[in-house]
Amino acid sequence: MSDTKPDEKNENLDAAAEAELEGVPESMKQGGEGENPSEEDATGDDSLERIAALENELAETKQAVLYAQAETQNVRRRLEKDAQDAKAYAATGFARDMLSVMDNMQRALEAIPDEVKNEEKWGGLIGGIEATARELEKVFEQNGVKRVASMGLPLDPNQHQAMVEIPTEEHEPGTIVQEMQAGYVIKDRLLRPAFVGVAKKPE
Repeated sequence: MSDTKPDEKNENLDAAAEAELEGVPESMKQGGEGENPSEEDATGDDSLERIAALENELAETKQAVLYAQAETQNVRRRLEKDAQDAKAYAATGFARDMLSVMDNMQRALEAIPDEVKNEEKWGGLIGGIEATARELEKVFEQNGVKRVASMGLPLDPNQHQAMVEIPTEEHEPGTIVQEMQAGYVIKDRLLRPAFVGVAKKPE
């Protein structure tokens, strides 16, 4: 016959039960009573709304980053183009100023009478002017400065400026038949339009 008393048995059973229930939430220990189902639903809805809001914020942030990257690329391209243009057209002002020098040389050569050109004593002077004009043209070409083609071509308002109309039946109306002053471009930019006369039908 066991000497264990009833109270001691109950205490041992309680201790064993406590050990078994260790780590179990209090709500489950108390007969499974937990949170109110309506409260759980409300908490779930709040979580879904919060997740949706975070997803929207993430999408907006990604879009803002894409816009910022695109704008950065555009700025970089503009800066690169500006730098290229500055390098390509650095001589624009100087070249425009030198056009008058070229004009004066051409006028000087055109003003020399044929009989003077054939005289030996003027040969050195005339040859020097011609050589200087050729050298200036060479320097122009090295810096992208070229003469605008005019004679015999249709009038191009982007490169030619019509100063006079010349009645003629030998050319189609609008054809350039006279060049009063040469035009020049640097790269793809117009330095100065050519002053020209264009053909028109006789009245």
